[in-house]
Amino acid sequence: MKNFETYPCRASKLTIIFAALILTLPLLVQRVAAAGPVSGDASVAVSVFAVGLNNPRGLKFGPDGNLYVAEGGSGGLHSTVGQCEQVPPPVGPYTGSPIGGRISRIDSNGLRTTVVDTLPSSQLSPSQGSLIQGVADVAFLGDTLYALLAGAGCSHGVPNVPNGIIRVNTNGTWSLIADLSAFQKANPVENPEPDDFEPDGTWYSMVAVHGDLYAIEPNHGELDKITPDGHVTRVVDISASQGHIVPTSMATKHKADKPEKKEKKDKTEEKAANHGNFYVGNLNTFPIEEGSSKIYKITPSGQIKVVAEGLTTVLGVAFDAWGRMYALENTTGNPFPTPGTGRVLRVSRSGVLEIIASGLDLPTAMTFGPDGNLYVSNWGFGPPIGQVLKIELAD
Repeated sequence: MKNFETYPCRASKLTIIFAALILTLPLLVQRVAAAGPVSGDASVAVSVFAVGLNNPRGLKFGPDGNLYVAEGGSGGLHSTVGQCEQVPPPVGPYTGSPIGGRISRIDSNGLRTTVVDTLPSSQLSPSQGSLIQGVADVAFLGDTLYALLAGAGCSHGVPNVPNGIIRVNTNGTWSLIADLSAFQKANPVENPEPDDFEPDGTWYSMVAVHGDLYAIEPNHGELDKITPDGHVTRVVDISASQGHIVPTSMATKHKADKPEKKEKKDKTEEKAANHGNFYVGNLNTFPIEEGSSKIYKITPSGQIKVVAEGLTTVLGVAFDAWGRMYALENTTGNPFPTPGTGRVLRVSRSGVLEIIASGLDLPTAMTFGPDGNLYVSNWGFGPPIGQVLKIELAD
């Protein structure tokens, strides 16, 4: 990847691409100064549910009914130049810290408390805006909280903690259960992107399915399975068949349409057809080409099929209780990431896109709550003014 100001080639990696935010700082200042209601269409109500977050990313509701949010955190200044392979300039070298990343718990009133704040966090080179990554996502297996680390590893300035899956203990401590940095180094993908190659990866999305965890990595382009005892296997090398598409967000489909709309036989067939499939959205390379992102269905055996297209910078995929698909777009209508242009879309079975909410500021993830509302990480990149938005959907 080359510098955005002299852009002759395709930029790729998720947090690296968002270094383009340095070009939009005046817009950032204007949006912060003019903070007000986030615009939505007439069928929904959008409100700020929680504040006080620092680079919020993936979020999930726990069995206790609270919302858990992964945060990139505050970055760090420790350099590992000369100790290990670095991310190529101008993106690298990174600097990092073994602490600074965080997981927050948000109650039904929007009150934030800290679950753990001793997790790695790292940042790009100053020339690229020093943008931050840390904890990428969270998921639950039963009552146990797991988190996906994206800002760790020697290439991110954190030599003693690799990128991986951690288990968060009830007393606020944590344990590494899977070393994803080591797995990627031992199992390279077929078509990595050399211009901005990340030796430790830049993991983004994680889901829990049938007692196991599954994680997506955008820079290498892969979907992997991780068991609770830390065994890692590759489900599919996405780069092998799709090239460098920067896969980011992932969801599973839990329910079919309302029972009263289907015959029992049809429900059974559809449930079987969707059992175990993953729905993966991609960011794509930059500068942004409007409508170039897609959502792919990936089967447990690694078969890939496009199920939605015409999207832009997809960083979130989710399904409501009726099995309807939603996509989160980080930026629209601009060649680089731009505050105030994010959207949530509903995707019909025939692929028709319906705008549900617009005017979001660099949103990075979304999840449905037990109340049926959609919760979105807002201001997920850039200044430390992260929020969670609540989008109340019409039936």
